[in-house]
Amino acid sequence: MPSRKQRRRRAKDRRHEWEYVYVDDEGQEVEAPDEDETITRNGRRTPQDKKQTSGMRAVQPPSLKRVGKRGLIFAPLMFLTVTFLSGDLTLGQQIVNTVFLLAFFLPFSYAMDALMYRLYRKRAGTG
Repeated sequence: MPSRKQRRRRAKDRRHEWEYVYVDDEGQEVEAPDEDETITRNGRRTPQDKKQTSGMRAVQPPSLKRVGKRGLIFAPLMFLTVTFLSGDLTLGQQIVNTVFLLAFFLPFSYAMDALMYRLYRKRAGTG
């Protein structure tokens, strides 16, 4: 929820009409940029032909290497969970349970990566 100060600033911005003035490095007023360029806050021109994804974070395509790294991170956590939740099992049984959990986790993780990548490409309009 915005603070009172933020609400007042937003209301002030809505009350006043603003006219954009473009200034070059020497402080002289210049023409508005072409439609294929935009000027950022620091005054630099950037081409607009780059695909704007409206603030979406880029999603990488699914890979087995990334899923393997995720499995290496989560395997000890799963082992600790199995250890704490079933203290009456032997070490071998706990390892077998952890491997069983990883057998479900890794394909599910890859499928979620693929789903997220497909949704990203659909929203970005590249696929």
